[in-house]
Amino acid sequence: MNRTDRLYAIAEELRAAGQHGRTGGWLADRFEVSPRTIKRDVSALQQAGVPIWAQAGPGGGYVLDGRATLPPVNFTEAEAVALAVALAAGRELPFAADGRAALAKVLAAMPPTARANADALANRLWTRGHGQLARAAVARAIEEALRRRVVVTLEYRDDAGELTVREVEPVALANTGGHWYLVGYCRLRQAPRWFRTDRINVAHPTSERSPDHDPATFAGTPPEDAAPVLGPDPARA
Repeated sequence: MNRTDRLYAIAEELRAAGQHGRTGGWLADRFEVSPRTIKRDVSALQQAGVPIWAQAGPGGGYVLDGRATLPPVNFTEAEAVALAVALAAGRELPFAADGRAALAKVLAAMPPTARANADALANRLWTRGHGQLARAAVARAIEEALRRRVVVTLEYRDDAGELTVREVEPVALANTGGHWYLVGYCRLRQAPRWFRTDRINVAHPTSERSPDHDPATFAGTPPEDAAPVLGPDPARA
């Protein structure tokens, strides 16, 4: 078993063990490696974001936080390729980098035959127009501020060409009229504002927690054909 396969196997073994966990010695025997190797593997999983914690005391070991994990999910080749197509067609979209990381996990978890079939299907799908990556660094900062719900400092150029520095309390990201906008409370103008993301030169999330705002108050009533990305299917509403 190579190291990559062993890392996934360790995570699955800990998931199956539940709150009882497994000792380093038990895992070492199970995978026929040294306890030192298991310690390095667990450290690598933790650094990758897998929620493993050490349980101290006699009989202690490693436990995978069940609240942050899911049981195995089987993806078909078409489902995996559909994710790849969506990401390839929208590389400038919010959280696209996280989406690519999620796709990599999906592909890595697929059985070899299913992965090969997915690769073969993906090779028959082509897309053009990846020239919209210039704002990626700024977009990432905006997404991080929205995710953490913190105030973000912007260097913004308005439609008249005036450059200003704003402190903004982020509320939402909206896509309309062919542009993405950061919707939030502008402390400079002391009012709700929509900031076109392609006019934001610099963005820096701060450590200051942003007050909670009702998106409807700042963004107005969404059009009938607008919906949150994880909202209900309109056809089933």
